[in-house]
Amino acid sequence: MATLKGGEFLIKQIPANEIFSIEELNEEQKMLRDSAKEFIDREVVPQRERFEKKDYAFTEETMRKLGEMGMLGIAVPEEYGGLGMGFVTTMLACDYLSGTTGSLATAYGAHTGIGTLPIVLYGTEEQKKKYLPDLATGTKFGAYCLTEPDAGSDANSGKTKAKLSEDGKHYIINGQKMWISNAGFADTFTLFAKIDDDKNITGFVINRSELENPESLTFGEEEHKLGIRASSTRQVFFNDMKIPVENLLGERNNGFKIALNALNVGRIKLAAACLDAQRRILNHSIQYSNERKQFGVSIATFGAIRKKLAEMATGVFVSEAGSYRAAKNVQDKIDELVEAGLSHQEAELKGVEEFAVECSILKVFVSDLAQHTADEGIQVYGGMGFSEDTPMEAAWRDSRISRIYEGTNEINRLLAVGMLIKRAMKGELDLLSPAMAISKELMGIPSFEVPDYSEFMSEEKAIIANLKKVFLMVSGAALQKYMMDIEKQQHLLLNASEILNQIYMAESAVLRAEKHFSPESVEAAMAQLNLYKAVEKIITAAKEGIVSFAEGDEQRMMLSGLRRFTKYTNHPNVVALTEKVAAHYIEKGAY
Repeated sequence: MATLKGGEFLIKQIPANEIFSIEELNEEQKMLRDSAKEFIDREVVPQRERFEKKDYAFTEETMRKLGEMGMLGIAVPEEYGGLGMGFVTTMLACDYLSGTTGSLATAYGAHTGIGTLPIVLYGTEEQKKKYLPDLATGTKFGAYCLTEPDAGSDANSGKTKAKLSEDGKHYIINGQKMWISNAGFADTFTLFAKIDDDKNITGFVINRSELENPESLTFGEEEHKLGIRASSTRQVFFNDMKIPVENLLGERNNGFKIALNALNVGRIKLAAACLDAQRRILNHSIQYSNERKQFGVSIATFGAIRKKLAEMATGVFVSEAGSYRAAKNVQDKIDELVEAGLSHQEAELKGVEEFAVECSILKVFVSDLAQHTADEGIQVYGGMGFSEDTPMEAAWRDSRISRIYEGTNEINRLLAVGMLIKRAMKGELDLLSPAMAISKELMGIPSFEVPDYSEFMSEEKAIIANLKKVFLMVSGAALQKYMMDIEKQQHLLLNASEILNQIYMAESAVLRAEKHFSPESVEAAMAQLNLYKAVEKIITAAKEGIVSFAEGDEQRMMLSGLRRFTKYTNHPNVVALTEKVAAHYIEKGAY
């Protein structure tokens, strides 16, 4: 059976038995999860204050311990000293190691992701044998030098230069990079520079300890940041730094592709890195609201607090659903490509690239939600939440960077829709046929039959199918109007992205609930609650788009279609669902 294509969820009805969720972890994965959680609770939670006091050495020490446990080499193939585990398992490790402090989460993510993966994915056999064993064990740490003062999201505009030496044996690198995570203690640097007057950047890899002239690689002071305070972040300067020609990574002029693919992996992993942070913030909030007394009773009895806790729990459930669903899609694609004869290196590259749209959706949705969850956590704590004595203010500061990492959320919103359109233009994804079918449907007379929604989640799935029609209706009409100029219409693309994100995440939650839980379960309540909120957000985004680019009969027809496609036959009792979720977790005492 052929695996799902990236973005295909928009034009297919996905059966619940075809999605993967965290309930399906195997025994090996559960052991890894428990080991990661136990390590964080023992080694990191009691030392939270050291991270806030910018104890960079402690971050490095903690990373070394993770290396000894094998946690840094999960995604590195066994022949290069790693554990060679699958994509879902790498997501799981990222999830449960990243929740307590953004400082460790950043060090871990930068090392195992952008610090190691470019070598795994693009390195020659010699490069992989040389660099990966040390990176997999934490003998050496990795850093990734892409961003420059004038080249952030537009990475290809970097000014760092590489020039071939007269003897043809080295590239001489000159330039400057900034916001480089792990720079203070890294030895293995992946960096990008333009060779001579090339149009595109090229990747290189070098060990700092092997430089002929150690002074050719210098560093700025540690940056003082809003959050992730014990994450080493420095400027990096190359001053006639000599790199052997065999250290060129991938192909000349191909650096931008390396950067993009590393970021695709980074985006889905960043979503995973926000999951346990959400769980822990929620658990602190539940515990505090159960213990805190006002007017003689626990604040957990107040409806306003219960609403917050229910929404925070729902956010965790939805974030998990989308993240692990996409991770398994990537894993299945990699396995399919390996079976077809590709090397694991090529298969992983193409597997992640296939689901780049989903990676961007997850990055935006989960990082936005993590920040909101931290903000609500402070609110539950009230005045105490603003104090450094509680974990909330650090959680709030740390969560803020997630909306900027791996391409800002605005860039990722534009990217997700842009990539979908490009895939459609290339014929890789047929969005045109369903969009035209919807145009015909809007011209026809709507059915007034009341459907049979007695089957569990049947109405919810019907609503999701209609929400997909909303996306195709709005984006199809906008594309028809603006054609190739659509990418200049960023307001409209942001609206389309909001619809896209809400559909994917709501569908993930509904299918997870259908597959693993009963109609009376709290999980079903969370899926229904989230879908209701998603419909409201989609109505707002779609209406804003329609009234901005359509006029006259077209506008009236599309607004009528929007009402038709967002209509419930049986509205959920939102307050009852919220109360059900709140009561469950307040009584349980944790997520």
